[in-house]
Parts: sequence; structure tokens; C-alpha cells
Amino acid sequence: MRRLEVVGVRVEMPSNQPIVLLREAEGERYLPIWIGAPEASAIAMAQQGVTPARPMTHDLLRDVIAGLGARLVEVHITDLADGVFYALLVFDSGAQISARPSDGIALALRTGAAVLGTEEVLDEAGLAIPTEDEAEVEKFREFLDQVSPEDFEQGEPTT
Repeated sequence: MRRLEVVGVRVEMPSNQPIVLLREAEGERYLPIWIGAPEASAIAMAQQGVTPARPMTHDLLRDVIAGLGARLVEVHITDLADGVFYALLVFDSGAQISARPSDGIALALRTGAAVLGTEEVLDEAGLAIPTEDEAEVEKFREFLDQVSPEDFEQGEPTT
């Protein structure tokens, strides 16, 4: 398993499909995962430290986990089959619960849990970005600094 960092979310054009971009903490591969708009918003909100007036679904789940005395320790991105990514929520008790990676990432950002990916998933879907392409990554990061959770709500396409 390789530790992954959440670079951020953006809307891929022209499909208007949100993606979350992960990066190997100790490597050069990036892992793009296409996700839904609500999950993109949840991830963006957590990254920006936005606290909603009322708990959103991922906030509620975080609170339920804590209320039950459990702790989410890791989110494992375990598989890629037919273009669909799979993940596991790993708890301090050893329990493992199947989840969508986007939900796992949104929850990990709220709980401080580590996000890890299998070598097989990174080999299959990871993209090595050479040093000369770092300018593209920097453009992506600049975009992330300007994006807000509302950009991922249904409606007019964002640019």
C-alpha cells in the first residue's frame, strides 16, 4: 500500500465530470478518480475547512463513528474493475467496510485518516507526471485555490 495525498478536485472539461486527484506521498504518480458532484463538493469543503451550519452526510458519518467510540484509521483504495474504483474504510477495531473512494476520501479529510492505494491500482491507473509537466500540476493547484464547493452543484457547467 502506498500513502496518497489529496491534491484536490476539479471539473474535467468537456464532460463536466468532477475528478479528485491523488498523489503518491513518496513517488511521482498521480491517481485521478472521476466522482460525483456531491462528493466533489464534500471533498472541496473539507479541504477548505468549510463547516456547514448543519452536518452534511460525511460530517454526520464522522460524528456517528466518534459517537460509537470508533476511529477511522485508513481508507484503502483497493481495486479498479471495469472503470470503477473500490475502497475500504479501515477502523481501529480491525473492521473493514466497503465504500466508494470518493466517500472514503471525504471522510478521511474530516477524520485525519490516511488514504492509501494498492500498488496494483497505482500501476493500472496512476499517471507519472514528469518534472517538466509540473507546470500543469501547478495550474491545477491554482485552480483548486479558486474553486468552491458550490462549483460542483448541479446546474450550469463551470470552467
